[in-house]
Amino acid sequence: MVDRVPTGQGPILRTIQRGERRSDSPVFLLIHGLASNARMWDGVGEALARSGYASIAVDLRGHGSSDKPDDGYDFDTVCHDLCGLLDHLDIPRAVFVGQSWGGNIVVHAAHRDPDRVIGAVAVDGGIIELGQVFPVWDDCARHMAPPRLAGMRASRLESAIRATSADWPETGIIGSLSNFDFLDDGTIRPHLSFERHMKILHELWTHRPSELFPTIERPVLFLPADSGDVSWTNDKERSIDRAVTSLKRGRAHWFRPAHHDLHAQHPQRCADVLIDNVENGFLS
Repeated sequence: MVDRVPTGQGPILRTIQRGERRSDSPVFLLIHGLASNARMWDGVGEALARSGYASIAVDLRGHGSSDKPDDGYDFDTVCHDLCGLLDHLDIPRAVFVGQSWGGNIVVHAAHRDPDRVIGAVAVDGGIIELGQVFPVWDDCARHMAPPRLAGMRASRLESAIRATSADWPETGIIGSLSNFDFLDDGTIRPHLSFERHMKILHELWTHRPSELFPTIERPVLFLPADSGDVSWTNDKERSIDRAVTSLKRGRAHWFRPAHHDLHAQHPQRCADVLIDNVENGFLS
């Protein structure tokens, strides 16, 4: 079911709800990454539903078909949006699952709103500290600014996505294409504007999840991707190890090899790991 859901005083957010809620199993709140959208979780949501689990994938503010205010992209406000969403849907607590920027969001939520978070799952995220890589914001902005894709031909975009994601299921391809508006003149425009993208990037640059880990009581599961870049993966392994050691309840399950969007590339495997960690009691 696709619905636009109020969040109290916050924006109206587009949600994709799957599966039947049951009193004996948690709801999974599926949170996308920067410049992404809820449909990147289609494969995972469908796999969870086949196994009897309910999920809610959400377009965060500024993204997809949700409202697009010019401000409110800090971590506290985004977490407030998500809690307002759960309030409207009458869901006291959920397993928060987030990819990349969304991984940092679920870690932040576990710190800020532990009464709403059964457990946090960070999919190739949750440890992002851009300020450690780029001590100067201008350097970060220059290196990490998104490409200016507005005006690209839609056919060219689709060809590029299919060529670079040849091993993805169709749900992942459709999810990637859903990051854009397809205009009547045959061109595309990102749902997330460049200006709002840069505001979120600055929040990521200031975010320090490593300082939050020792304070978090809820379980945190990391699902990192090994892309095959040895140096990058070694750095990520060290960061994950430090995070798991700092947390009161932390663990990691690596996807090797895998793309950064491993939830779109391997939706069934991702869903299986989520279910396994509910059923073995870790996400409880």
